[in-house]
Amino acid sequence: MNKWMRAALKALTYSEPDLKKNYKLYRAVNNTIVTPVKRIYEVSDYKISLDEADIPVRIFEPKEKRSEEVFLFFHGGGWVTGNIDSYTKPCASLANNTGRRVLSVDYRLAPEYPFPCGLNDCYQAALTIYQNSGEFQLHPEQIVLMGDSAGGNLAACVSLMARDRGDFQVKRQILLYPAAGNDHSDDSQFASVREFGKDYLLTSKRIRDYIDLYISNKEDLENPYFAPLLAEDLSRQPETLIVTAEYDPLRDEGEAYGKKLALQGNPVMLHRMKDALHGFFTLPQRFVHVQKTYRLVDDFLRGGACYAE
Repeated sequence: MNKWMRAALKALTYSEPDLKKNYKLYRAVNNTIVTPVKRIYEVSDYKISLDEADIPVRIFEPKEKRSEEVFLFFHGGGWVTGNIDSYTKPCASLANNTGRRVLSVDYRLAPEYPFPCGLNDCYQAALTIYQNSGEFQLHPEQIVLMGDSAGGNLAACVSLMARDRGDFQVKRQILLYPAAGNDHSDDSQFASVREFGKDYLLTSKRIRDYIDLYISNKEDLENPYFAPLLAEDLSRQPETLIVTAEYDPLRDEGEAYGKKLALQGNPVMLHRMKDALHGFFTLPQRFVHVQKTYRLVDDFLRGGACYAE
């Protein structure tokens, strides 16, 4: 990355308002819908009715269906921002570029609904879809859990929870630059937090602010359903693709999670996206990192996973 790009990123990073004081502003900006000039997707909306709430699910149909596999997608946003509307373009592009349907799940956001509320919403939505797969015209083995950032965290935790509860079996999961650990301090054990935690848009302070807004109490920081990297037993997890970003403070914990999964006998494909920043998957589909992600996803789903750095 050249010095001019670094300078621009630094200026952008330090011009942002305080997250904890202004999370509603962040949410309003991030959740703004920008309607494409040309409609590139076909969608249908469903609601999964639970005792606590109705969970919206948006189904994106690809222009050309090339596989019966379906992505069950959880959006990012630090558990505080984002929704299925703000992720319409990424999910529509994912469907069209991979030829697979995308089921995008909305979940309730913190701090109004703190941990484990959002996770429970995602789990209950997944459980409903797995147990009523015929209504969605799919087979449970065709479902691929997927998410980016906080959504990658939720996908990983849903997989762990499914194994622990025995309600359904996840065959494959795709985690894009996931939050996996609980150490984002200035002296973190992860070099990426120390090296890229200040001048690369997503700062270590903002990560800590997101976490403070998400958790119910400090004890949650030690819960594997919050930080899956802490799980001692990672056996019987799905085939996994993890894609990290080179200049992302979350890079090393995502890669550590992939390595720990592999060490405990799970097939893992691990790829670090060169010159990429956190959140790159939400960029327009013409960007090289987005296109490369589609190719990685295709390769992973066609050939399965084998451990790779």
